Amino acid sequence: MTSRHQPSPCTESHDSRFDALVLFNAELELLAEGFRWLEGPVWFGDQRCLLFNDIPNNRTLRWSEQHGVSTFLEPSDFANGQTRDRQGRLIQCHHRSRSLTRLEHDGSITTLATHARGQRLNTPNDVVVKSDGSIWFSDPHYGLVNDYEGGRQTAEQPPALYRLDPASGEITAVATDFDGPNGLAFSPDEQLLYVAESGAAGADQPRQYIRRFTVGNDGRSLSGGEPFHKITPGWADGFRVDEHGNLWCGAADGVHCIAPDGTLLGKVLVPRRVSNLCFGDRYGSRLFLCASTALYALFTNTRGASWPH
Repeated sequence: MTSRHQPSPCTESHDSRFDALVLFNAELELLAEGFRWLEGPVWFGDQRCLLFNDIPNNRTLRWSEQHGVSTFLEPSDFANGQTRDRQGRLIQCHHRSRSLTRLEHDGSITTLATHARGQRLNTPNDVVVKSDGSIWFSDPHYGLVNDYEGGRQTAEQPPALYRLDPASGEITAVATDFDGPNGLAFSPDEQLLYVAESGAAGADQPRQYIRRFTVGNDGRSLSGGEPFHKITPGWADGFRVDEHGNLWCGAADGVHCIAPDGTLLGKVLVPRRVSNLCFGDRYGSRLFLCASTALYALFTNTRGASWPH
């Protein structure tokens, strides 16, 4: 352990292990701004671009180094979290239609899920795809409670975390003891699943911490779910895991890097609240940040856990 210091102008080290993960000469870059609330960054290496969602503006946007920002999909049905499946197709969570969809290679859209446990989903929030092709997604109430991100609607069931089987289409609730499940990511060996508990919408003292689950030998079930780390200031929203198993999580003051043992290693200091992030670019070592009304990026000295995609 070392005293707190700044290994680069935009980072703050809380543990000596963090220094090897960042670059002294890599600055935080503002790529674009003027949005309302950004979420769901996902890198498309074959197209050399980043897709992300401006939820209140009801659009999915595309950023590339060569062409800047353009509109990819509008309206987006108030899409939030998104990822790619093992065939390279875009998987999106939608607030307004309370659904999970897949964008096919021919441009058509396949609806994967609208109901679970005999009732409508709430508002699918974030999503990841496991190496076996299964789709795991969180379903809190957040998108139902106001008109800013899709329009007020009535919840039909409690929040939950789901697994969608790619072969049968069966949807299974794998964890139901959440107030507000949010971001999620597997460890590099997929033996652990981290899920953000962002708390009940509007609660005075919400439960807010990252939970850690153990994935069963069947690859389908979860156990545990104990608190792993509490983000402060702010709370955990979206995060990704790097090749060493460290979590890079959005926070009120930027991005927090958390070791597999739960220790805060360091921070990327950002002038806006970071909601979600992803690794991308040529080697998977560039961190793209959705920060409120702006999109940022930072080159790091580590790669995303699932790289190459």
